[in-house]
Amino acid sequence: MADLVRDVSLNLRMTKRLALRRGGGVSQRVGPLDERMVFVIGSPRSGTTFLAGAIGSVPGFVDLGEVASVKAAVAELAALPAEEAARRLRRILATARRFGLVGSLRAVEQTPEVAHVARAVELAYPQGRLVHILRDGRDVVCSLLERGWLGTARAGEADDAGLGYGSGVRFWVEPERRAEFGRVSEARRAAWVWRRYVTAARASSAFELRYEELATDPAGVGAQLARYLEAPNRPLTEALRAVHSSSIGRWRRELTPEQVADVEEEAGPLLLELGFPSD
Repeated sequence: MADLVRDVSLNLRMTKRLALRRGGGVSQRVGPLDERMVFVIGSPRSGTTFLAGAIGSVPGFVDLGEVASVKAAVAELAALPAEEAARRLRRILATARRFGLVGSLRAVEQTPEVAHVARAVELAYPQGRLVHILRDGRDVVCSLLERGWLGTARAGEADDAGLGYGSGVRFWVEPERRAEFGRVSEARRAAWVWRRYVTAARASSAFELRYEELATDPAGVGAQLARYLEAPNRPLTEALRAVHSSSIGRWRRELTPEQVADVEEEAGPLLLELGFPSD
């Protein structure tokens, strides 16, 4: 019952937010739910919000934002067998989409934590699409440090899904390292986030694109993405042209040598594997 009350409350907030957005007539809003959902996944602060918004702006699509009822359930879903998690995910999203009156519009969900239940997504929505946006982990660390989500100063605060900020252990931390998470530096925790989310996303069937390539060639990336999504190329590419490139490489200006060392100790092998060069 508590979960039901929580989900209703969270879905009502989403309904209010979506009501302010245009797109889709009445027949689309109350029509049959489109099975071809799009899930944008990746590390927090990698561009998931921008990318989902761009896709959601294309005619026939709608950006749900981060569906709070999904985000609140991910830790529990990740602990379930994939088939059971898929059934529960479908129920949560069917309710959320009905509350949001998105109907037959192709819904775009952008909760980064969904990377950790990507297999359940694949089972729940065989006609759906997963898109992984990958960004240099060191730039991600800068953005996470700026937000302070992993810092002790924000302990006791929580996001819109009720998930706590601060240095507390998250569900995705390796069991054998749980005691370590709160003791390391905030920069290392941020690199830990990036490594775990990226590793989870890359274990899925997701179409992968890089933030850096998107910023330098939105037309080329847009054309590839449009083909994968079976979406119109022109409006998608136009939306992607709004990407910002000024934050690329910010880690060279903002991270101290000590922070860079912490990041490389935690995520260095993955950075090298993915071709992000060190100085």
